[in-house]
Amino acid sequence: PRMTRRVWARLDNASNMVLAARSDADPKVFRMTAEMDHDVDPELLQEALESTFDRYPLYRSVLRRGVFWYYLQDSDLRPEVTAETLHTCAPIFQADVRTLLFRVVHHRRRINLEVFHALSDGTGALWFLADLVSAYVRLRFPEEHPAEADGEGTTHIEAAPGSAARIPDDRPAEPRHELEADSFARYFRKNDRRRSKRSGEGERSRGLARFVGASTTKTYTVKGTRTPDNRTRAVELTMPAADVLALARAQGVSMTMYLAALFFASVRSSQDEQDDASTFAVSVPVNLRQFFPSTSARNFFTTVRVEHTYGEGDDDLGAVCRDLDAQFRPQTTAEALEARVRRFIRFERMIVLRIVPRPLKDLILGLLNRASNRGLTVAISNLGNIRLPESVGSHVERMYFHVSAARPQFCAVSHAGRLTVTFTSPFSETGHVREFARHLSAQGIPVTVAAARVTEDELASAAPTAGGAP
Repeated sequence: PRMTRRVWARLDNASNMVLAARSDADPKVFRMTAEMDHDVDPELLQEALESTFDRYPLYRSVLRRGVFWYYLQDSDLRPEVTAETLHTCAPIFQADVRTLLFRVVHHRRRINLEVFHALSDGTGALWFLADLVSAYVRLRFPEEHPAEADGEGTTHIEAAPGSAARIPDDRPAEPRHELEADSFARYFRKNDRRRSKRSGEGERSRGLARFVGASTTKTYTVKGTRTPDNRTRAVELTMPAADVLALARAQGVSMTMYLAALFFASVRSSQDEQDDASTFAVSVPVNLRQFFPSTSARNFFTTVRVEHTYGEGDDDLGAVCRDLDAQFRPQTTAEALEARVRRFIRFERMIVLRIVPRPLKDLILGLLNRASNRGLTVAISNLGNIRLPESVGSHVERMYFHVSAARPQFCAVSHAGRLTVTFTSPFSETGHVREFARHLSAQGIPVTVAAARVTEDELASAAPTAGGAP
């Protein structure tokens, strides 16, 4: 019989770091959720998944391990919708097990898409989820869509500066979902020498710290009690987006930097044991598509680090968020981001790394990741404001976004005027979330809270099929 030729592609720069950084506590899985205005019909969701899946060759990929690198390879596997039984962001990738790198699970009114971060980033996954939900709504409410063709309508993402995602309004209605579409290679691996001179990247004075973006200053570390089985502790806050945006604008900063400063204050006030370090640092992912146009659903982001040292000046919330914003803006110009990404790619393509076997590469990149982690207190990600086609969005009450976490983290997303901020942590304690909600409530902002169960007592009181879902 004739052999079928499999399409394959090397992992992009960001995906290689994801694989090196994954662990039992942080399997590098993120979840995107659309909460509908009705209980989800599993059979219709499966039908919608099959039609959406056929339009995304990238999502047919499995992850393979070569001698010198990892690579994505096309497969004949098909996804199946399942009821939620695992805890949120449970591991997806298992070495030497040939599985798809995403899953779709439902729980009551929620459609959840979970993705291994080596496959796609938040923006790419959002395109998939939006198409999946659109296909589902057309099947669930056919009377509302009598003349619509499959795939009609466009999902828009809008965000103020400092958010993780902002897609140009003129992007094609149909993104490129091919396996081979690597935007890092398109923008940052061609004419490398000429462009790196232009962006002033010849400077190499900071050694390893320059590659990881870490600081030599001792950074505050959050301590806590690990969850019993490494499951992610998730707590969801929902509030009016306009009210929080007004607080940020009153300080002259983006919502993302305002929330980061509030996160710092909440962590500081909730920790019983104070660390000697007074510098708080946060990692913020930046969607590169807003500077280097791309419709690839593969990873295309980098991270930016900002910090504030308490006790050296004005430490009230407004001063801290302005300090963070002043650091963030110059790091998120096209020139600064290009220089940053090229540093990582140049390191990744050093001749020593290219000739060593993959297990040793994993070790080196893992050490690089740990060096970077030592310079971070928390992490945040703001996906921005999601606008679904009206006929679809009218059936979506809320959208949620969160990730597995190596440290306290939150992810934010807005939809239909509601801002959801989901905190995740490897620790059982949620004092910082309580302080965060208290501050917003004191400003007159109504906040609702939902928490997942993780401790033995909490799990014992849960229904057997709840799966720890909020």
